[in-house]
Amino acid sequence: MDSAAPQSPAGLRTTPTWLLNQTASHATRLLTEGFAAHDLRGYHYRLLAALAEDGPASQADLGRRCGIDRSDVVAAINDLAGRGLVVRAPDPADRRRNVISVTDAGAAEARRLGHTLDRVQRDLLAPLSTTEREQLTRLLTRLLEHHSRP
Repeated sequence: MDSAAPQSPAGLRTTPTWLLNQTASHATRLLTEGFAAHDLRGYHYRLLAALAEDGPASQADLGRRCGIDRSDVVAAINDLAGRGLVVRAPDPADRRRNVISVTDAGAAEARRLGHTLDRVQRDLLAPLSTTEREQLTRLLTRLLEHHSRP
């Protein structure tokens, strides 16, 4: 825990909301540092991974699938295209839309970022056994699914 943790009230330090928030802060820092080593950010990875897994998509569909705001998708796609990691082409079915595809270099970068993500998971969850990691993942998934319902 961070150095501020001992000053937090004991009643707060034992609440799931506080524990989740503090752990999420550490996870975010580890991911940010890991992706920064590639000179990329988390939303770059989400876009590359989605394209590598599901194939080409319109900018709008890609943004919805990845949970990224439209304006942020455009900026991220511009950045990735400038690095040669994706290509943007007019949609043959609707010339007003762009279809984004991952390049071979982009797929390779997605794999490298995926390895970084795996390392971050190992670092974050180091004190837990494999069984505890699986249990934590199941419980967090259940919470997220419950709170993500419309």
